[in-house]
Amino acid sequence: MHATGGPAARPTSRDVARAAGVSQSTVSLVLGGKWTGRVSPATAAVVQDAAGRLGYRPNRAARSLRLGTARTVLFLVPSIVPFFGAVYDGAARVAARHGFGVVLYPWPDGAGPAGSPFAASEEAIDGVLVSSVGPDVPAGFGGLPLVLLDSDPAGPVPTVAFAVEDGMRAVVAHLAALGHRRFGHVAAALDQWTFHARGAALAAAVDALPGGSWTRAAAALDVAAARDAAGALLDGPSRPTALVCDDDVMAAGAYKAARLRGLAVPGDVSVTGFDDEQLATALEPELTTVRLPAGDLGARGMTALLDLLDGRRPASVALPGALVVRASTAPPR
Repeated sequence: MHATGGPAARPTSRDVARAAGVSQSTVSLVLGGKWTGRVSPATAAVVQDAAGRLGYRPNRAARSLRLGTARTVLFLVPSIVPFFGAVYDGAARVAARHGFGVVLYPWPDGAGPAGSPFAASEEAIDGVLVSSVGPDVPAGFGGLPLVLLDSDPAGPVPTVAFAVEDGMRAVVAHLAALGHRRFGHVAAALDQWTFHARGAALAAAVDALPGGSWTRAAAALDVAAARDAAGALLDGPSRPTALVCDDDVMAAGAYKAARLRGLAVPGDVSVTGFDDEQLATALEPELTTVRLPAGDLGARGMTALLDLLDGRRPASVALPGALVVRASTAPPR
């Protein structure tokens, strides 16, 4: 005796093929949305009708393995620091709403073109978000859909960037309004568009000031290296009255350099940062800096990548920052 009353067997693509009078490969093409130019519209309509009558739904896991649509995005960053954590959170929130996961993959500056952490990236990931890395890093991902974050918007790849030039111009305008004319730039020694853009904007803005002058010392993005670079500027023949730093961590190094020389911040030298990380309010005095919307960068970048995966070409965007004036800047003595 056979049991009765159990759940009906789930229809398969073979059942759809039999009902439509076509091969299983034709069913896969039609229901996978890849039939245009390969299957006639009439045949596609017959397959879709058969699938509807049978209540057929594709097995998403099997389809992912077969077509390389794993609903997974690789997010490449130069380091694991709080700033990129905020960018990741923004990207992951948007991805989750669309049924995607995000894999965070650090790739340090200077390591050359990045490779995928997966044995076969075209089968394991659907697209790549790349943030704040050197120009050669994305080369290892071939033809995968790609969106760049905090990178040169003039390039051929869709980009979501910060308007860092406007942020640096706002810093110079603030310091100039206080009366500063001698600027020291504590610059990040990284081959990244965002830092090149900050440096160029600062130089142009200071050069446009009557009597304006600037000097520059480059360093790694850490407190000790920035302390040494800022110290070299403060020990120069024409000591700057303001130190403009490429990020908040470097500003912490500038504080140390000033204090090692018996200089008060901001009484003897004003200091500014960039990014507005939590460190900015942990420093004493609290740091004047440029707030960058890190979460929005991740969210807009993921939205652009999803558009790309849907066959649309997203426009590149620049997200504005905001100058946050705190207690580390004052008129020069």
